[in-house]
Formats: sequence, C-alpha cells, structure tokens
Amino acid sequence: MTDEPNDLAARAVELAQDMLDLARHGRTDRLVELVDAGVPVNMRDASGNSLLMLAAYHGHAETVAALVARGADIDLLNDRGQSPLAGVVFKGEDAVVRVLLDAGADPDLGTPSARATAQLFERPDLIPPR
Repeated sequence: MTDEPNDLAARAVELAQDMLDLARHGRTDRLVELVDAGVPVNMRDASGNSLLMLAAYHGHAETVAALVARGADIDLLNDRGQSPLAGVVFKGEDAVVRVLLDAGADPDLGTPSARATAQLFERPDLIPPR
C-alpha cells in the first residue's frame, strides 16, 4: 500500500516528460489527445518552458496552432523572461512566427522582445519595426 503514492507520482512525472517530448517533436495528434483528456495546456518544464514554447522553438507550426486552438497562452514567458514569439524569431521559424502573430502574440513582450530580436538579426520581414 505504501508504494501506491510513489507509483502514482512516478507515472505523473513520466506523463509530464512525455508531454514535453511530444511538444518538442511535433507529435500533434497524441499531444492534443492528452490535452483534450485533461492535461493542462499550459504545462511547463523545470525552466518554465510551456508546451507551446517547446513546440514553437522546434519549428512545429501545426502543433503550435493546435495548442493555441486549445487555449494555450501565446505570451507565457519562461523563467528567463523569454516569449515563444521571440524564441521563434531567433530560430527563424517563419511559419511559427505567423501562427503566433495571427493568434495575437505580443511582439514587444519579454527580454529580449521578438521585435528587438528581429532587429538584431536583421529580419524585419518577421516583425516589422514600429
């Protein structure tokens, strides 16, 4: 009987790790199946990176769109104050930038902001200067 809480905790940690990996690898179908079943759409890793942040950073526009459609916070900053939009501007993930901007992501949020990142990397096509 005393092992039951430990087993449950271990399964919860395993599920959380699986969710983060699904986001990183763009496994949209399985990820949204679990979110639709009740796993929090804004779940984060130990560094504060949300499922959306991980999917975005790894260039999975379809996964990002699916998470947005399920209520993911498009402007949720990680523990370093970085926004998903700034991360994808840095990576040059044009399709993901478009998904996030179309969803209303704030280009001036975070440190550095997506707008500042676009200027730094001379990508005004991604986030035009004000």
